[in-house]
Amino acid sequence: DIYREVGRVVLKGFYFQRSDQSLTVKYAGEWARPAGHPDTSVLVHPSAAGAARPAGTKISSAGGWYDAGDYNKYIVNSGITMGTLLSAYEDFPEYYRSLETGIPESGNGIPDLLDETLYNLRWMLTMQDPADGGVYHKCTNASFDGMVMPGVTRDPRYVVQKGTAATLDFAAVTAQAARVFGKFGKLLPGLSDSCRKAALKAWEWSLKNPAVIYSQDFINKNFSPAITTGEYGDRHLDDEWFWAAAELYATTGSTRFASRVGQHLQDVKRIPSWSDVAMLGFYTLLRNETKSKQGKRIDTRPVSASMLQMADGLISSQGVNAFGTVMGQSVKDFIWGSNSVAANQGILLVNAFLVSHDQKYLDAAISNVDYLLGRNATGYSFITGIGTKSPMFPHHRPSVADGVDPPIPGLLVAGPNPGRQDKCEYPHTEPETAYVDVACSYASNEIAINWNAPVVYLVNAVQALSGKIGK
Repeated sequence: DIYREVGRVVLKGFYFQRSDQSLTVKYAGEWARPAGHPDTSVLVHPSAAGAARPAGTKISSAGGWYDAGDYNKYIVNSGITMGTLLSAYEDFPEYYRSLETGIPESGNGIPDLLDETLYNLRWMLTMQDPADGGVYHKCTNASFDGMVMPGVTRDPRYVVQKGTAATLDFAAVTAQAARVFGKFGKLLPGLSDSCRKAALKAWEWSLKNPAVIYSQDFINKNFSPAITTGEYGDRHLDDEWFWAAAELYATTGSTRFASRVGQHLQDVKRIPSWSDVAMLGFYTLLRNETKSKQGKRIDTRPVSASMLQMADGLISSQGVNAFGTVMGQSVKDFIWGSNSVAANQGILLVNAFLVSHDQKYLDAAISNVDYLLGRNATGYSFITGIGTKSPMFPHHRPSVADGVDPPIPGLLVAGPNPGRQDKCEYPHTEPETAYVDVACSYASNEIAINWNAPVVYLVNAVQALSGKIGK
């Protein structure tokens, strides 16, 4: 059980990101706090206005996780986060049935992992315009809050422009959620059907609006107030189309989604990120041997072959890496959020093991767990509260403003980033060491839900497969 506590802590990290709930001492300990932004009266920004909801219309968009060190909620980044967490459950359902994290819902008959995703899913459903099925890009202040506790500021909150990337990410998540939560129909009556309908409606909107790009520069030149929070802009949508089609195909078996999936089976496969989610669709195809309504299957053998080829590439030089890890063999690994690169490499390797049952892939995945827990050039365990040398000053507003010395536990910081976009003072600037544990360093020391999710998957996958380690 060596990784079980780490896996529990990083999953509970999401509880501390809940936006409109008070975190009580019973569940949050010394990090208890009042509820943050209620978001029960959010304004429709002029960029998001429609006939049924003109600018200034008040809607409720409560719930959901704060995205990162800030207090806004973004559909695009929720997309990859939710897809990764729901995939963790689909791959290891028995394991997650016994993993309790000590949240208010623990013991309700639904695994805590799914209870946590459900909290964010219910918010995502509020972001779909019921009039046409399009999905707002984000729920946000016009500008970032200061380094204060959530709920202190009272600035207006907005839902901002519908976009194709957000709507397709939403379609993928709700289609996958329909499949996962369908197994809990007695405890959550109607949820699976609602998710399925929402996914189909989002798909139809996307067909009518196939290339609506979210551009904050365009919005701010044409609408007021200006929006200056995280953009999550994405101009390349093939990956979103593929991921949404793959999830809808796995859930419905419809040939119309199978044909769209078939168009992209030969696409170049990459480690996923918020702006490149295609790999989530490939994972889904491999775990779901789905038949269309006409009884035809998509041939996934080329997908598994290309995934194993990727995995072999990752482990080819591991033995000569200074720290013996898969992570860090290329300077390209050290980007903004490099620790999520390590975690997502690990997920790929776990999936290679699930396909091939070859021990080398699982061993390689464990090397990246080791990297994240301290076997790296900085010596840091990059997860708050874990290890003898872990981040104490993450760029995370509650951890900065709560008056509690230790930061909120279970949060993965960004990791080494030679880009150093925050212009803070770094003691080292080489790619492997360009990290500094100070709150100003949003380029190396911020936290984000899309970084925490792959760590949840990876660490718990290794624990779930622990009986196979060394066999």
